[in-house]
Amino acid sequence: MTPATAPAKTDKKPVVDKRFKALDVTMKRNQYQQDALVEILHKAQEAFGYLEEDVLAYVARNLKLPLSRVYGVATFYHLFSLKPGGKHTCVICMGTACYVKGGGDVLKALEAQTGIVSGETTADGQVSLVTARCIGACGIAPAIVYDGKVAGQQSPQDACDRVEQWQNAAAEADT
Repeated sequence: MTPATAPAKTDKKPVVDKRFKALDVTMKRNQYQQDALVEILHKAQEAFGYLEEDVLAYVARNLKLPLSRVYGVATFYHLFSLKPGGKHTCVICMGTACYVKGGGDVLKALEAQTGIVSGETTADGQVSLVTARCIGACGIAPAIVYDGKVAGQQSPQDACDRVEQWQNAAAEADT
């Protein structure tokens, strides 16, 4: 570090990001094993809210993996997000059973209502729409995961009503 970029001397301790400490604990508990990548990415997303590029690089460096592999795993699984999500998340299952029973129609209705497409978050930061290849709830198709809770046999109207409740609650909180 050159004197121009060196931090000023103070009596204060440097700020340590506790989220990285939590991530370090998880990696250490898994003995920095590369096959623990999914669990470690879950912990990172839990700590940071989403998987930022610097977090992915940190994990890759500590597990001695190429960044491309870490990025590939993070983009493969639908529960990982590379962008900050909204306050509420709506995951629409697009697996065969859900799609055949109307999952595509549910998605179209939600996109029309929110003005965003899958993978985006509303401008107010309230709602994120996400699609999943399959959530494993084929018996209750079409299934949607609202803020981590699975709901089955959802119609476009059911989904729009739930998202409208979120939007109305946000509007009331602003007033």
